[in-house]
Amino acid sequence: MLKLLAIGHLGKDATVNTVNGKNVINFTVAHSEKYKDAQGVQVEKTLWVDCSYWTERTAIAPYLKKGTQVYAEGVPDIRTWTTQDGRNGATLMLRVQSVQLMGAKTADGSPDGGSPSSQSSSPAANYPSNAPVYEAPAASVSEPIDDLPF
Repeated sequence: MLKLLAIGHLGKDATVNTVNGKNVINFTVAHSEKYKDAQGVQVEKTLWVDCSYWTERTAIAPYLKKGTQVYAEGVPDIRTWTTQDGRNGATLMLRVQSVQLMGAKTADGSPDGGSPSSQSSSPAANYPSNAPVYEAPAASVSEPIDDLPF
């Protein structure tokens, strides 16, 4: 069995369609990487993955908006075609088995939550007031630990 994991940002809003009585959520994930070519020039390469999520659980679709970072997992597939002028084309497809939201970019390109200066310095400020927050004990270790298990 082959499995493909894709982490990237959505290129456009997801669409929900019904095909033969079954729901499918279609979205496109972009993954970009930067590297230097043989001449030392910085190059950015983007790989697009067309995703189809066949599910009855379409409640996630409204959250799959352009720019949102997602983790999609599923089975890879290649779709090939020939254009009218005789050229061959191929697209990497992903038959999604699970998808998770990871975050979104804001208008200024930063992750959700705005700029660092606009965020509170308290980690608890990012959670609802009724959410449990774990805080480590204030005591610190004053002597080195020599009994490591390896």
